[in-house]
Amino acid sequence: MDNIKESSGILKFLYNTVPGRAVLKVITSPTISKIGGAYMDSKLSTIHIKGFIKNNNIDMSQYEKVKYKSFNEFFTRKILPEKRPVCKDEDALISPCDGRLSAYHIDSNSRFYIKKSRYSIQDLLQGSKAAVDYNGGICLILRLCVDDYHRYGNIDDGVILENKYIRGKLHTVRPIAVNRYPVFVQNSREYTIIKTKNFGRVAQIEVGALMIGKIKNHSKSGSVIKGTEKGMFLYGGSTIVLLFEKDTVSIPEKYFEETENDREVIVKYGSKIGGRA
Repeated sequence: MDNIKESSGILKFLYNTVPGRAVLKVITSPTISKIGGAYMDSKLSTIHIKGFIKNNNIDMSQYEKVKYKSFNEFFTRKILPEKRPVCKDEDALISPCDGRLSAYHIDSNSRFYIKKSRYSIQDLLQGSKAAVDYNGGICLILRLCVDDYHRYGNIDDGVILENKYIRGKLHTVRPIAVNRYPVFVQNSREYTIIKTKNFGRVAQIEVGALMIGKIKNHSKSGSVIKGTEKGMFLYGGSTIVLLFEKDTVSIPEKYFEETENDREVIVKYGSKIGGRA
């Protein structure tokens, strides 16, 4: 639902009016999302594909040619590998997805701030013992819109140490909601803590959004390889949060500056966004 032109007025109603917030309590529940997801998995949902492509100016020549059996199958379509080359430099930090990037410093008390919301790493990881490891580190947030490529990858070689799914609400991840609610600790999400080869223990958190059917990760344990597919988001806008321990990664200052000025930076899956500290 995020970033569809027609949704702007709807979202203003939902988040900025009293009647809208009453409706919001219902539609942000996982149960309603599950019903919507079931429809998007059905053959009937294919009727929405042509209009979606047109309304969002999606260049289908970048994707594998497939006859889609449902809207979700279309939504998670595979891009041609040459359209998302992965930076192979060993010390390069790559983006796990297409998205709009914001960068934050995590303070010594394991918190970072977005607009009016204070985020605790303990809340984000819901009590994981690993939360304290990110004191003084860096948080990167990559917000996907509906016209982005909705498969995501592994940022480095490594081994999965911990994986957990957290049932929650499903607010939109657009700024209109982020300004009012701490969506990244309220929304349904799944985190994976990975002992990486080059960047220490990284937490990668996939966050669901309004009307998203499901977060689908391929592996819950074992080893991972840089640039390989980690999973996919079914219908809806979505977010990936990356947490890095102190002094493990070097992120260009321009990303922090743009974030300070309320601007997101568009990045693509596999592109270099930083390096080893």
